[in-house]
Amino acid sequence: MKQRAPLTLAAVTAALAALTGVAALTAPAADGKPSDGRPAAARMPVERSLLVCPGPSSSDIAETTYTSFTPGAPAGEGKGSARLLGATKDAKPVLEPKEPGKPVGATASGADAPALTGSADGVLAPGWTTQLTTKVSVGRARGVLGVGCTAPGTDFWFPAVSTAKGREDYVHLTNPDDAAAIVDIKIFGPDGPAKPDAGASESIRVDPRSTKTVLLSSLVPSAQLADATAHVTTRAGRVGASVQVGEEGVGADWLPASTDPAGSLVLPGIPADAASVRLVVLAPGEEDADLKVRLAGPGGSISPAGNEQLHVKAGMTAVMDLKDLTRGEPGSLVLTPADPKKSAPVVAAVRVVRGSGAKQELGFITATAPVGTRATVADNRPEENTTLLALTAPGADAKVKVTASPGTGGGEPASKEVTVKAGTTQTLTLAPAGGKGAYALTVETLSGGPVHAARTLSLPDDGIAMFTVQGFSDDHSTVSVPRAAQDLSVLTR
Repeated sequence: MKQRAPLTLAAVTAALAALTGVAALTAPAADGKPSDGRPAAARMPVERSLLVCPGPSSSDIAETTYTSFTPGAPAGEGKGSARLLGATKDAKPVLEPKEPGKPVGATASGADAPALTGSADGVLAPGWTTQLTTKVSVGRARGVLGVGCTAPGTDFWFPAVSTAKGREDYVHLTNPDDAAAIVDIKIFGPDGPAKPDAGASESIRVDPRSTKTVLLSSLVPSAQLADATAHVTTRAGRVGASVQVGEEGVGADWLPASTDPAGSLVLPGIPADAASVRLVVLAPGEEDADLKVRLAGPGGSISPAGNEQLHVKAGMTAVMDLKDLTRGEPGSLVLTPADPKKSAPVVAAVRVVRGSGAKQELGFITATAPVGTRATVADNRPEENTTLLALTAPGADAKVKVTASPGTGGGEPASKEVTVKAGTTQTLTLAPAGGKGAYALTVETLSGGPVHAARTLSLPDDGIAMFTVQGFSDDHSTVSVPRAAQDLSVLTR
């Protein structure tokens, strides 16, 4: 019998990449081929995606909507499955999408709605996204709280948290795996790392397939930090992490993690009627950061008068009060090194308040990565003036395609191509024709420079401009898979 040739390393890597979504690290040369002469890597759809959703609310009067969606053509090419279920053993499914291109939804009431974990495979895996939106009409936690479910990870940055009186910031940690996760939380204030209560912020155990909430002020009871940054890391395992913020007099919302530390950042989608905008930045490395601050609006970029630059000391959180920065026009903050030859990585978020007096409402916008090839945010509403998409091109002109999916209750998809001029923020509304129920918005880069995007969902209640802003990030629906060598004879010698 002829002996079968063993698999090449490239073939093994390809199989693993297709299953796990891990990209190959072989760098192509200028002609698209690897410098060692091997065939160029191919882009292939991921075959499995994981998502983790935090528990939505502790309020008995909370009303939560879940929306799950995979972009792409409806079923007919390949098979797949997806489901999200409560983050406990033997939990029943909450959402089970059936095919790409068609969102599914579910609702939950009260404080018993669970955190969720789930996976998608086959044609439902590439770009799978899920959004949860909670509305609480009265009480300390009133407001519209929105957050996208995330892939589990090991490292998260949360600028704009607080441990001050009048704020309750809870880190939600959800473990989707069958082994316990061990988590550390560090808090950085204006003077550097805050000294935690003995052992409180280290080795926090999150049991398998469970969720845990941690009140940040309990970790540093001696510190009253109005503006700080939380860093969540794992010693073992992985978790999904988000921060739920409640603030006396201005409501509540989710604070998602900032994009990874970088020398330049974009914070897209500040509402036109923002009454208060406060920028919070941390330089997590060993070097200070000097940043140029600019607002990209519909007509171009400007430097806020008196707030043109921000100095951020290494390991410390810095704050800039930008007040009513947008003044009637929506915009995005663009942070770049003051000296292009000297760049230090930073993370950033803005706290935004709309309204005045007893009618104020709170929201957060964190720095986002570019939309890349494709990015999606689910749970947009077809009612007039509820959903506004903001697109920002920080460096060069760009063209994108925006697609509104059918709603969970039907309708026909709609799409539009948009050109975004360099240094501007363009806004638009787009909904499915005849759409009913929540729908998804997908942004695809067609040409030009990088584009950053966010959508604002406004659901006013009793004269309060309740809102939440979610950023778009590349869905990484494809991975780079090396092409296996055609000649395997060398392995049979």
